[in-house]
Amino acid sequence: MADLKISALTASTTPLAGTEVLPIVQSSTTKQVSVANLTAGRAVSAASVTASTGNFVVGTSGQGIDFSATPGTGTSELLDDYEEGTWTPVLTFATPGDLAVTYNTNQQTGTYTIIGDRIVITFAVGTASFTYTTASGNLQLTGLPYTAKLVSGIQNIGSTVFGGITKVGYTQVVPRVNSNTSLVDFIASGSGVVQGNVTSTDVPTTSSVVLRGTLVYQL
Repeated sequence: MADLKISALTASTTPLAGTEVLPIVQSSTTKQVSVANLTAGRAVSAASVTASTGNFVVGTSGQGIDFSATPGTGTSELLDDYEEGTWTPVLTFATPGDLAVTYNTNQQTGTYTIIGDRIVITFAVGTASFTYTTASGNLQLTGLPYTAKLVSGIQNIGSTVFGGITKVGYTQVVPRVNSNTSLVDFIASGSGVVQGNVTSTDVPTTSSVVLRGTLVYQL
């Protein structure tokens, strides 16, 4: 077949499959290479890259976006994780005993977002009934999607709106995740009082409990 100018060739079907073959000169010899192998194993450098369709995909766990070219003195400048999802918060006590919980419709929900090694969780629970006689210990939420990192101290910041808790003299309740755990307990505080855990003695039998909040902790 006679040689044709590129402009005279029939247009290819896109997107390319990657199996198409192109001629290249390698070690002074003309050889063939597939489209998929043009950059295999090689770093690609560009002034900017725009994805008009599809996504930029991280193909290997632990890899990500490297910001080491920006000024900084941290131990890592690699953004290697991002994730969004949902989880189901479950109210309980450290010793659940005969605790029976019935949730209001659409009032047992949770979401989470992971950015690097930080996770932001939200929760909303509202109970139609919360009854017990033998349950005891700290009030807790279970069902968290990930375990907190094992480091010294309390690894979280958070806030919550609460109801049905009657700890005398306390006006604020905040959620907490301790190191190496995947459950939330609640710390009560107020003016002129020592902060302490919300326990079964602070939640009246047959009460309705409302807890809504946001919590950030380290993975």
